[in-house]
Amino acid sequence: MQGKVVLVTGSTDGIGLETARQLARLGATIILHGRNYQTGPDLRDQIKRETGNEHIDYVNADLSKRDKLHALTDHIKSQYGVLDVLIHNAGVFMTERKLTPEGLEMTFAVNHLAPFILTGLLLPCLKNAEQGRIITVSSIAHQNAHLDFNNLQGEVHFDPYKAYALSKLGNILFTYYLAEHLKGSKVTANTLHPGVITTKLLKTGFNRTGASLEEGADTSVYLAYSPEVSEISGGYFIKRKRTASSPASNDQHTINDFWKISAELSGVSYVF
Repeated sequence: MQGKVVLVTGSTDGIGLETARQLARLGATIILHGRNYQTGPDLRDQIKRETGNEHIDYVNADLSKRDKLHALTDHIKSQYGVLDVLIHNAGVFMTERKLTPEGLEMTFAVNHLAPFILTGLLLPCLKNAEQGRIITVSSIAHQNAHLDFNNLQGEVHFDPYKAYALSKLGNILFTYYLAEHLKGSKVTANTLHPGVITTKLLKTGFNRTGASLEEGADTSVYLAYSPEVSEISGGYFIKRKRTASSPASNDQHTINDFWKISAELSGVSYVF
């Protein structure tokens, strides 16, 4: 990974931090992302000490705020110009319905629309790479999602678990559309279920614990660096193995319709 530039969203704790740490050990230039001006720089310095890799940056951005997303991408464009790997790891589980400054439901905005916006704005940087890789952390929870375009953001009825599952289905629909429209380019798009891992989100949202953070980061790291997947795009992975996602996630009409409404809500137009 020497010389490769990697952005990992939500990388100041949990799976994201472990993903960044492992990729730093492989020699990548890491752009850590978080929302805390105090802990972020400290973690940056900690990873430098742990890995001996001095090429660690930290960016601060609230992914629920449109202006912060644009500022984040502006920073990457001006400071790097090239992005080899974009890992959408950040995620939230909201116990009650809250809205972003733009009036969007928080789970949907952070877990799905933020990756949609970041990818669209950073696509030129990914295309500048020798081979760009877009990796989106989804969840097996997507299998429980019920997609109702009339209640996409819990407008009629909000259920925290259904909102989370829907956002994770959105990650997969997003990836499949991306992969299809990036065919023939140097950019791939894949998604994954990290496993049931002991994270803050799992404890808060589901009141349970799971496997280690190292296990949770493993498939993300694999998709980021392995030559075995350099030609694979549009895959859903569990434990490094390409796996079938839910029937709903493979419906082409659903994929297209979900992309269209995501583009409308995000205000981002993709240039493939």
